[in-house]
Amino acid sequence: MIVHLVDGTYELFRQFFGRPGHETADGREVGATRAVLRNLLSMLDDGATHVGVATDNVIESFRNEMYDGYKDGSEMDPLIMAQFPWLEEGIDALGVKLFPMVEYEADDGMAAAAAIAAEDDRVEKVLICTPDKDLAQCVRKGRVLQFDRRKEKVYDVEDVIEKYGVPPESIPDWLGLVGDSADGFPGLQGWGAKSAAAVLSRYGKIEDIPLSAGQWDITVRSGAKLAQTLADNMPDALLFKTLATLALDAPTIDNVDELRWTGPTPQLAAFAASIDAPDLVEKANRLASSRA
Repeated sequence: MIVHLVDGTYELFRQFFGRPGHETADGREVGATRAVLRNLLSMLDDGATHVGVATDNVIESFRNEMYDGYKDGSEMDPLIMAQFPWLEEGIDALGVKLFPMVEYEADDGMAAAAAIAAEDDRVEKVLICTPDKDLAQCVRKGRVLQFDRRKEKVYDVEDVIEKYGVPPESIPDWLGLVGDSADGFPGLQGWGAKSAAAVLSRYGKIEDIPLSAGQWDITVRSGAKLAQTLADNMPDALLFKTLATLALDAPTIDNVDELRWTGPTPQLAAFAASIDAPDLVEKANRLASSRA
């Protein structure tokens, strides 16, 4: 079997900004919700059998307690924020397995579920459906792949190295040095994507980088300055690395059988009517009948 793990938060944003909205008669903007649910049905129609969707039920996570500047949702468009409950209700109604993260983040949910699925001998491969660079750390050769559905691009280990300059296991270190503006931590001043990749491709992780450029056995532009910056800011670098490291203990599934889609729930009809999307019912029932 092939397991598909979907970033529901990313999909909601993508659909919100990528297509026209839709306002119901009672004034609710539900366009992105409708689009994500239709997209999930298209994935099932294309042959997906075991699907899980992770969402940020609460934007803040345990990382906000570790770093004050971490993303908290305060800059999020209210029209997106309002759709999270409807999206999660719709995913449940479709009968698709949902991981609504509260103390953790959607990225943690996908990483945790991918780790569980990859241990099952019945699983041929796991596709983590998001372009988010954080999830690149989960890629395992031929086993756990990252799938950018919008670009129809699959990333295996060699693709991660080509894109970021480091293997999957060094992605948290790379983000710790470079920073991640989407998550709200800055990295270290002067450390760019290329310099971080060059140093980490040699030393692997932040803790193993010599703190004096004179000890480096590679040549990197402004190496002395970069080494001094790291020496002066090592606690910050390690904190940012920790923020970028996905938590594999996030609550998701006990086994992959929970991800098997068997059809919609009886609640789908009422929910679909509430968001002006009766087509969801017809398509979900047709798909379920074809697999019976």
